[in-house]
Amino acid sequence: MRQHHSDVELLGALLRELDPRRGKTALSRAALLLERHGGLGRVSRATEAELSTSLRPREARAVRAAVALGVRAHERALEPARRALSCAADVAAWASPSLATLEHEELWVLALDGRGGLRSAKAIAVGGRHGLEASVADVLRHALRECAAAIVAVHNHPSGDPTPSDEDRHFTRALADAGKVVGVPLLDHVVVARAGFRSVDA
Repeated sequence: MRQHHSDVELLGALLRELDPRRGKTALSRAALLLERHGGLGRVSRATEAELSTSLRPREARAVRAAVALGVRAHERALEPARRALSCAADVAAWASPSLATLEHEELWVLALDGRGGLRSAKAIAVGGRHGLEASVADVLRHALRECAAAIVAVHNHPSGDPTPSDEDRHFTRALADAGKVVGVPLLDHVVVARAGFRSVDA
């Protein structure tokens, strides 16, 4: 049976291994680190100097390396198979195993070829438990770089409920409108979560 650990538990385990003498405080220090930086997404983007306000330099370097390794492993797990994504269920089947149970929010863009095959996939934004800041320009920049014929957006809801929010609908409308202007249509925007998936109705 697959076991899920919270961000605090995973960071705490790392800190405990780095300094067993301070093992009893590892969880509280991990929780404080996440609180100060606004969640794992922002920890992943923090510099060593920024992390050193909460951690010893050696710990800050180790946390940055561990997070980078985790991001790389996550991207490898989501590396595209050249297959068609013809509906929201296909997108959810591709994304849910890696995204649906995350405790922070991530937005991915899937660049499709002319036959609807998955050309590439990229994480555009990583946020916290309650949302993320995403840029339409960043999505389309990746799509144009990949010479995508069309794109699909997919993100997760850490709450477990895939129901699209007003912010999801607003972003989808903006992305669809901008995609029309540059000739890269948005075919779908899918939300995945532990309770299932939903297409965002813009």
